[in-house]
Amino acid sequence: MQGELARLGITVAAATVRAVLRQGNIPPAPKRAQDSWSVFLRTQASGPLACDFFHVDTAFCRRLYVLFVMEVETRRVHILGITAHPNRDWVTQQARNLLMPLEDPAYRFRFFLRDRDGKFSDAFDAVLAGAGVQVLLSPPRSPKANAFAERWVGTVHRECTDRILIMNEQHLRTVLDAYVDHYNRHRPHQSLRQQPPHAVEAAQTATVIPLSGRIRRTQLLGGLIIEYQRAA
Repeated sequence: MQGELARLGITVAAATVRAVLRQGNIPPAPKRAQDSWSVFLRTQASGPLACDFFHVDTAFCRRLYVLFVMEVETRRVHILGITAHPNRDWVTQQARNLLMPLEDPAYRFRFFLRDRDGKFSDAFDAVLAGAGVQVLLSPPRSPKANAFAERWVGTVHRECTDRILIMNEQHLRTVLDAYVDHYNRHRPHQSLRQQPPHAVEAAQTATVIPLSGRIRRTQLLGGLIIEYQRAA
């Protein structure tokens, strides 16, 4: 709430938000766990990439797997691919696709964090190593070691895929494209001073928000997600 209001140029103290939530008997959001691995990642000036899979079951009992990466520094998310059969060859090809924009000097990733899933092969790591990216393996059975990616998996399930009946792969792709665009361009993040990832990436200076324009309400995914912006 505080972040959405900040995007509209309205300053509200966190204590005010808490008071309103208490009056409405609305429990607070779960606290983010802090651990030494997260601290380590935050200290990497290069901005590491965190990678993981999550799955979505369709209305016709077909399980689809989604491979994504997150830019830890900006929290920006990229969907690498969706498939019902995530074999090693497919996963390695997604690594090649990922490296295409890394040729841009604006991208300087030195570390790539992944778990020990058998779908990641030596060929996958070799593709990254060839681009000068060091692969970091999380410890076995330690999801908190990849906390940023794991938290996003929970977020996309709670806010999107658990609330929509997915029909097929194309439908899931369309839904995730809309949600990821919302996540990267609009959704505020407490760790980014209530800015979305795209705003942090686009400019390091604060943006002046006019207070004279009317507030425009936009519905996404059939009204599942609501965005509020000042009309031009």
